[in-house]
Amino acid sequence: MNRSTLRTSIIILGLITALVHLVVLNLGYLRETGRPDVLFTLNGLGYLSLLVALFGRIPFLVNQRTLVHIAFIAFTAVTILGWVFVGARSPLGYADKIVEILLIIAVYQHLRLGTESA
Repeated sequence: MNRSTLRTSIIILGLITALVHLVVLNLGYLRETGRPDVLFTLNGLGYLSLLVALFGRIPFLVNQRTLVHIAFIAFTAVTILGWVFVGARSPLGYADKIVEILLIIAVYQHLRLGTESA
């Protein structure tokens, strides 16, 4: 897989899981409690922030690409672990974990391609 395909995959997978946390899960929580869930909101914003950090042109992060890749992988892994311990076992939960596992693989491959070409 080339770098462009990986970039597109990371963006799509990252947006899917961000939207699941920001919108879909929050809507369900909002219906039940009358307010949005702080952790779902922060998690969705975290994915969006990491996408911007990885592909945006933020001056102080330009030379920190490896660190951003590692942070993205770690954030996604912690999200999966959080779901393992306290998440709802629903079809949406399992589907989102598949998306997140694919996201980890894509970010790792993107990192490998970046270090090989350097």
